[in-house]
Amino acid sequence: MKSEAIRNLSLVAVLVLAVGCHKKVAQAPLPPAPAPEVAKAPPPPEPPPKREEPKVAEAPPPAPPPPEVKVRIEDLLAKIQDIYFDYDKHEIRPEAEATLQSNAIAIREILKQYPGYKLRIEGFCDERGSDEYNLALGDSRAKNAQEFLVRLGLPAGQLDTVSYGKEKPVCTEHDEGCWQKNRRAHTAQSST
Repeated sequence: MKSEAIRNLSLVAVLVLAVGCHKKVAQAPLPPAPAPEVAKAPPPPEPPPKREEPKVAEAPPPAPPPPEVKVRIEDLLAKIQDIYFDYDKHEIRPEAEATLQSNAIAIREILKQYPGYKLRIEGFCDERGSDEYNLALGDSRAKNAQEFLVRLGLPAGQLDTVSYGKEKPVCTEHDEGCWQKNRRAHTAQSST
């Protein structure tokens, strides 16, 4: 028994020594878990090929009238009279209606003979009031004159409007007689 106890004791000693001398092995880090599969959206469909739109030839701007025609137009424009407005008003006065009816005859002749030609109705004010106010008032005067002429049968597409407000006065005195001359609508050749 003694020999058996020694043998057991020796066995326990070997085991203790084996466990105590056991080297720790460094563990390698675990590989990352695979990312979950994300369903990819299918690529967008290819757009249909662009169709070539037929190119429409742009009409060239009308050629300026020859010199003899310009003289004729200027003669007709000389027959057109300005119309005048009351202070701070854009309504067409009765005597201005008669003037516009007379003007319409000359304007109709110009536009009938020269269908590509344009005229411009210009609106003006006297020197009183702000620039912004007078530009708006001059615009209303020009548009009212244009609308009156269109109601008489003239083509709106050949009558442009512009406002000069208190710029380009025909009279520079500072009195009512002069101011009345500046509150007007004037017909001229269009720059377009």
